Amino acid sequence: MVDEICVGLIGYGMAARTFHVPIIQAVPQLRLTKVVTRHQDPSLDRDPSVEVVQDAATLLQDEAIDLVVIATPNRSHFDLASQSLLANKHVVVEKPFTTSSAQAQQLIDLARGQNRLISVHHNRRWDGDFQTVKQLLGTNLLGRLVEYEAHYDRFRNFLRPNAWREEAGEGSGILFDLGSHLIDQAQVLFGLPQMVTADLRVQRDFAQAIDNFDLTLHYDGLKVILKGGMLVRGPEPHFTLHGTAGSFVKYGMDPQEEALKRGLTPTEPGWGEEPKGRWGTLNTQIDGLHVEGQVETLAGSYQAYYQNVADAIAGRAELAVKPEESRDTIRIIELAMQSNEQKCTLPLSV
Repeated sequence: MVDEICVGLIGYGMAARTFHVPIIQAVPQLRLTKVVTRHQDPSLDRDPSVEVVQDAATLLQDEAIDLVVIATPNRSHFDLASQSLLANKHVVVEKPFTTSSAQAQQLIDLARGQNRLISVHHNRRWDGDFQTVKQLLGTNLLGRLVEYEAHYDRFRNFLRPNAWREEAGEGSGILFDLGSHLIDQAQVLFGLPQMVTADLRVQRDFAQAIDNFDLTLHYDGLKVILKGGMLVRGPEPHFTLHGTAGSFVKYGMDPQEEALKRGLTPTEPGWGEEPKGRWGTLNTQIDGLHVEGQVETLAGSYQAYYQNVADAIAGRAELAVKPEESRDTIRIIELAMQSNEQKCTLPLSV
């Protein structure tokens, strides 16, 4: 059994500061000991237990580090994950896993050969509203589900300077950035689709990377629509579900991201709880009677991701976010790009 797992973090940008460090530090079994960053940050100065180093090689040479977290630009994920596995470290990679499904499979094979764990940071499986949708689908309140639609929208009508996500090139754009979350969630609920249809666009002036996507995942008797855009100013439903007995509509995003950006942590009372005004609405019939009302949103728990990783390393639990699932997410993204280019619906083969 492993009592304490020493963690090394490669990269200290927004994702690392917001989504990784405070969550890692909220899991008792994990101890962040080293961070690779070329830019000194005052927040690191305040924590003398964390050593700042200038390069990944220095971190990987530290035999005390058990788990390496990679929070760097997408195009570097494959190389850094490979180096970490070859150094006999367990690995967590920020989503998206890699920029190609072939690279993802290579990492899966390497991790298996090294007897190391590798997982992708699909923390939005632990969004409270997604957990609520998952619970709702475990009931018969909607009847047989026929349509599921999920949005991940923003309004940013300008390009951020020096932002690698906005640059042209492999792994850039919001299909990889935001779409990977929605695809992963759809896999959790419904498994792999039979076919994929995609419409991908560059809508903003001077944009170089995809900033709008509209995916349809085809299942037997079920249509799954996944959408995201950077020019969506008004509120669109985050989740819309229609079934043979009723519908469920939910506006607003999980509150954990905004709480983390304000400097709050999962140790705060009421963490992940959503105000009643943002709960979703169920409209259905039960025993022939019309029922309409709000459904309380379950509390979100981003710390559950890292708690599961710690438990899996210690042999106490099965890994929740399996690398094969994250590979399949990349394969669906590849197929979406091919579908958009060919203007057709394509069968999925993984």
